[in-house]
Amino acid sequence: MPAPHMWSPRTPPPGPGEPALPAPGPLAPAPGLPGARMPGGLVGTGGPEALGGAGGAVVPTAPDAPATGVAGPETSVGGTAPQPAAALDLLVIEDDPVGPFTVSELLHSTEARVRIRTARNLTEAERLLTDDVNCILLDLALPGRDPDDELAALRHLLRLAPRHAVLALTASTHAERAAEAVRVGAQDFLFRDELDGRLLSRAIRYAVERKRADTAQYKLAESRLRAQENARLERGLLPTPLLDGSALLFAARYRPGRSRALLGGDFYDTVRTPDGTVHAMIGDVCGHGPDEAALGVELRIAWRALTLAGLCGDALLTTLQQVLEHERDSDEIFATLCTVDIAPDGRRAELSLAGHPAPLITRAGGPAGLLAYESGGPALGLLPQTRWPRRRVELGEAWSLLMYTDGLIEGRTGVGEQRLGQEGMTEMVNRLLTTGLRGESLLEAAVTEARELNGGELTDDVAVLLLERTRTRD
Repeated sequence: MPAPHMWSPRTPPPGPGEPALPAPGPLAPAPGLPGARMPGGLVGTGGPEALGGAGGAVVPTAPDAPATGVAGPETSVGGTAPQPAAALDLLVIEDDPVGPFTVSELLHSTEARVRIRTARNLTEAERLLTDDVNCILLDLALPGRDPDDELAALRHLLRLAPRHAVLALTASTHAERAAEAVRVGAQDFLFRDELDGRLLSRAIRYAVERKRADTAQYKLAESRLRAQENARLERGLLPTPLLDGSALLFAARYRPGRSRALLGGDFYDTVRTPDGTVHAMIGDVCGHGPDEAALGVELRIAWRALTLAGLCGDALLTTLQQVLEHERDSDEIFATLCTVDIAPDGRRAELSLAGHPAPLITRAGGPAGLLAYESGGPALGLLPQTRWPRRRVELGEAWSLLMYTDGLIEGRTGVGEQRLGQEGMTEMVNRLLTTGLRGESLLEAAVTEARELNGGELTDDVAVLLLERTRTRD
């Protein structure tokens, strides 16, 4: 009896009068697909051009094959072909990249689109290692390896390419070495004698995605550490005022520039000494970042300690300059400072300026205006052996004193390149005062309006401090 006719599931039966198709014979697995035996290492029949040489080439790849071993295009439900995966750049580092099989041979029958570069040693690899390389396949059996450290080449590569995904290639008889490679820093390992194209393709994409996940996790941990550092710096820069026993009201606001993760170098403090004098200070270290913030913390703590020890005026500023000169990283770093020492009766004060803008005062029944100060001294750290004049000012019975850093006045007004400046700030504060705002509400409204006039976040940190005397004292 003749054998029955057989058809492929994708082949329609013959029509009337048409000859039947012969039954298909057994299919041999395609090279590089699961089921094909690979007799050697990452080897191949092609020449150097199959790997693209040092210049690299795109490996032409066929669509993925179905489980039967037949290579052909796959379609999703609905008949739409899946989008091809994005091309990846693979750097292969092995002593003999052109053996019985090549990496391009292994990848040829998979859906992966991979551009391959080859290097015979780490010296060649360093020249080919660019930012567009997505993954590196390193043969751990490179010649010349350190007999005391079988993973010396991998450690060296990880130092050369800290941002790249790395696959370690070794023999299956060296399973412990392969596991150690992952512990050292590789994203995964592959056994040379068990490798096929599908496995290699999947391992490359897995390594790339795992590296991205590791990088994201590292950045998340780094951001948490920055947040903790930011909190510590904030506690140092923005302290709780020591005003027990004083009738003065205190308010403060700090808004860091949004382009930085850390607070900048703005700082302030207020303390009351045993004789009843209230000492207030606000300052600004030039520059932005953790170093400037840390220096601001040091200056603020030094100011508080020196003030509680009885120093004020020129003696205080001279000592703070010495602290700055010893703690700064560069001779170009300086800090501006404004100090106010308010007498126990609250009616007068002593003012010192070190390159800092003068405070704004509002007296009962009058508008806000800048405290006149004709001859302030230079910023701390600019000139050695300098002096800072101290001026006495009359405050009156009821008043409010606004101290600020230059971030508040350097924002734009929305009119060309014009800055808000001290005059614009004075007009703004007077306008806000007519609406009945006082204390913290006044500070918040002033900082918010300055930001709105600037058309967005201010480029510099802003610190403002307000002291008020609302009643007379005996």
